[in-house]
Amino acid sequence: MMKSPAILLAALLAAATASAADAPKPDPVKGAATFAGTCAACHGPDASGIAALPTQPRLAHQFPEYIAKQLGEFKSGVRDNPIMKPMASMLSEDDMRNVAAWVSTQKPAVGVAHDVASLALGEKIYRGGIMDRRIPACAGCHSPDGAGIPAQYPRLAGQFPEYVTAQLTGFRDGTRKNNAVMAAVAAHLSDNEIKAVAAYISGLH
Repeated sequence: MMKSPAILLAALLAAATASAADAPKPDPVKGAATFAGTCAACHGPDASGIAALPTQPRLAHQFPEYIAKQLGEFKSGVRDNPIMKPMASMLSEDDMRNVAAWVSTQKPAVGVAHDVASLALGEKIYRGGIMDRRIPACAGCHSPDGAGIPAQYPRLAGQFPEYVTAQLTGFRDGTRKNNAVMAAVAAHLSDNEIKAVAAYISGLH
């Protein structure tokens, strides 16, 4: 006898719940060890970034779900990056969850906005968007202070402006393809507007 769609859906939900319950709990201690051996050289020993490498993001206090998702997408190639792909390819799913758990506990970096001339434009776009060009306010998803929304939108506050500029440019130009929403937003931004937003984000805390 064929089962009804409702019964099949219930069975699938029960299986998914059981699978989630069976998954090992992330271990930040193991994550710290993996991070030290694999990630610290580019992202800093405390995940707060390295000033001499501003194109590599600050990861401290980032949401664990976001970190794990990005690592998985680097590994699979959904997010194309010739540096991160071999690094992520060495990690198991447990490793990724452990690293993400440890990173999320680290003290966030306090950024400083250096490009003062761009701050007014950056604040305007970040807080209010440009409605006549279909550019929404960044604050709507990433929060007014750049703290983000857990499991949905990443923390941006204090991020290196060089990194933010590179990511927004990648979304706009199609070289970063793992977020359709961001690609649509960045499609309408000029180089000058991208740099202004990045400058403003770098000073948020």
